Amino acid sequence: MANALARAGRSIWRGAKRTATASAVAAATAGTWGLLEAQAYTLRRRTVLLDGAQAGNPTSAGRTLRILHLSDSHLLGWQHRRAAWIEELAATEPDLVVLTGDLIASPAALTPLFSSLSPFAGTTGTFVFGSNDYYLPQPKNPLSYLAANTTPQASENEKRAEQPWQELQSGLEAFGWHDLTNQRAHLDIGNWSLDAVGVDDPHLDRDEYPLPLGDSPQGSPQCGTPYTPAPQQVVGTTPDGATYLRIGLTHAPYKRILDAMTADGCALVFAGHTHGGQICLPGAGALVTNCDLEREYASGLFQWPPTGKGVMHGDGTVPTGTERRPTAWVNVSAGLGTSPFAPMRIACRPEAVLLDLAVI
Repeated sequence: MANALARAGRSIWRGAKRTATASAVAAATAGTWGLLEAQAYTLRRRTVLLDGAQAGNPTSAGRTLRILHLSDSHLLGWQHRRAAWIEELAATEPDLVVLTGDLIASPAALTPLFSSLSPFAGTTGTFVFGSNDYYLPQPKNPLSYLAANTTPQASENEKRAEQPWQELQSGLEAFGWHDLTNQRAHLDIGNWSLDAVGVDDPHLDRDEYPLPLGDSPQGSPQCGTPYTPAPQQVVGTTPDGATYLRIGLTHAPYKRILDAMTADGCALVFAGHTHGGQICLPGAGALVTNCDLEREYASGLFQWPPTGKGVMHGDGTVPTGTERRPTAWVNVSAGLGTSPFAPMRIACRPEAVLLDLAVI
C-alpha cells in the first residue's frame, strides 16, 4: 500500500513538473514573440467613399484627400528604427497628418521625433496630446494594463514627473501644425474645406469640448467663417465648390467624446490610446480597451453610433453612411508603440493608418 502511494506521488510530481515546464516554455515563447511583434510596424490602407451628388456637387467625383494617422508612438530616445519607419511614411505623400497623442515616452525622444516628422513639415497637420505627453511613464506591473479601469487619479498625477510637453507643442507648431487641444481650426487643403475640432486627453478628464467656430469671440484663435452643412448632413459643398467636412481628434475614444463629435457633425473622428488591446487572443481579439468602449472597438474603422456593420481592422474600402441619423466614421489606431514597462504586443501589430477620402 505504501509503495503504491509512493508511486502515485512520484507520478503526480512528474506530471506537475512537465506541466510547469510546458507552461514556462509557452510563456517564454509568447514573451519572445510579443517582443518581436512590437517591432513589426504595419501601414494600414483604408478608403472612405463620399457621394459627391449627395454632398451637393456631382462634378467633384474623383477628388481624394489622403490622411496619415499616427498615434501612440511612445518614442524613446534610442528607438531609431521606429523613428526611421515614421520618417519613411513621407513617401505616401499625405495631404494631412493627424497625430492623436502619446508621442513620447521620455524627454530624450523629442529630437528623434522631430527629425522623423520633419519630412512632413510642408504638409498640413493637426495634433492632440495624451497622458504620456504630459507625464513620464511609471514602472508598474504589466498585468495591471488588463485591469478594467486604469484611469489615473489626480493624486497619482501630482506625483508623476512632467514631460517637456511645452517643447513638444512648440516643436509641432513650428511645422505649421494646428494644436487642437480643446480647440477648433479651419483647414483649406486644395479643393477640400475642413473644420477640425479636438479635445485634451479624456483619460485624464482634461477634455473641455470647444464652442462652435461661429460662437467664438471675434479675434480669438477659434474664429473662422466655415461653411455649415444642412442639418443631418456631415459632408457638403462650399459656395466656391470645395468639398466640405468636419473631423474630430481625441487621444482616448471615450463614448462621451464620440457622441459629442458625432452630434457636432464630424464625418471622421481619429483616436488612439487603446493600443488595439496590445495583448490580444487570436479569434477573440482585445481583452481590454483602457476606456469605456467595448472590446470590439479597440482598434479599426467603424461607424458611431454603432450601426451593426462591424469593424474594419485591416485594409479596405467603406461607402458613405446612408443612415438617416448622423453618424461618424471613427478610426481608432492601435498605435506604433507600447509603454516602456510593457514592451510587448501579441496578435496586435503596431500600425499607422493611411486613410483616403474619395469622392465618387
